[in-house]
Amino acid sequence: MTVAHDVLDSYLRALAEANGSDLHVKVGAPPRMRINGTLVPIAGAPAIGPQDTAEMVRAIMRDDLFERFDRTNDADFAYSAPGIGRFRANAFRTRGSVALIFRLVGTTPPSFEALGLPEVIGRLAGEHRGLILVTGPTGSGKTTTLAAMIDHINSTRACHIITIEDPIEVLHADKQASVNQREIGVDADDFASAMRAAMRQDPDVILVGEMRDEETVAAALGAAETGHLVLSTLHTTDAAETVNRIVDFFPPHQQNQVRHALAGSIKGTICQRLVPTADGTGRVAVLEIMVATGRIQQCIVDPSLTGQMHEIIAEGEYYGMQTFDQALVKLYAEGLIDMRGAMMAASSPHDLKIMLQQQGLTNPGTGAPARPTPVGAPPV
Repeated sequence: MTVAHDVLDSYLRALAEANGSDLHVKVGAPPRMRINGTLVPIAGAPAIGPQDTAEMVRAIMRDDLFERFDRTNDADFAYSAPGIGRFRANAFRTRGSVALIFRLVGTTPPSFEALGLPEVIGRLAGEHRGLILVTGPTGSGKTTTLAAMIDHINSTRACHIITIEDPIEVLHADKQASVNQREIGVDADDFASAMRAAMRQDPDVILVGEMRDEETVAAALGAAETGHLVLSTLHTTDAAETVNRIVDFFPPHQQNQVRHALAGSIKGTICQRLVPTADGTGRVAVLEIMVATGRIQQCIVDPSLTGQMHEIIAEGEYYGMQTFDQALVKLYAEGLIDMRGAMMAASSPHDLKIMLQQQGLTNPGTGAPARPTPVGAPPV
């Protein structure tokens, strides 16, 4: 192990001990940690030099991956630091020097209970066929939610699970299921070819780390239509945008057909945002949850109705559906988030304020927090 390796591991240890999510290493500045959404420098760490980051990359990359990085100037990979944790890493060149970003991921999958996920997520994970999408911006917790869903399936169903990831993040040991995890660049060339191969590997459940192109989306829809459960992610903000993004992968003459295929196969979408907790010690996931009902399917098939999905989700509590703003009201009522965090994450701060006032959770006209109504108590 080189000096650069030891120094990098010391930074990663500081990240893990601070319960941070990401480590940023770049030339000309001390390394920074993202803690509760904010970047802070590691206390006492010196500014990084160009030789330092170059040696770090060379020390932790496989030879074939380093050759690709040298050719393309960026690379995704997984890195395990013994006694510290497992990390998703990205190395890239910026202004001629090397920079690295590390995301701390769990070595064991979290439970629904630990994440505070609603019961409907378990129902979706219990589906035996169809398509489930977890969406949101980078760093919104999509990987963690998917890991919990795969672990739930692994714990409750005797089946074959194939994951296709870039890179592999959370490791899954066999429980009731048999789990095979394939990494792009190591076990397969790309998502599309791995999806084609997966259909010959007797899968029951397929996790696609990200749907990046038309071929991968088409393969995922095909697998979902032919009796497999497919889980994947997109960088979209809500259910309506998710539908439009999938359709937009395809040329106009195919989009009507894709809408019908998507309407027939999708089981639900889980759109995520992270909000700081009221006590400032962490972040909590805020979820918009869409469950495919007959009305939702009509909105998918008819592009003129897609914009109505938000209203249908808002009225779909019976099915376990909720909008972001409805989720924020629940979290605020439970005292998990404060007013500032709720307003920053709201889809419509004005509508959220009205919803809170209707629940007796703010002082009308000021927006100041009132004493939260106990969970389960009737609205004021």
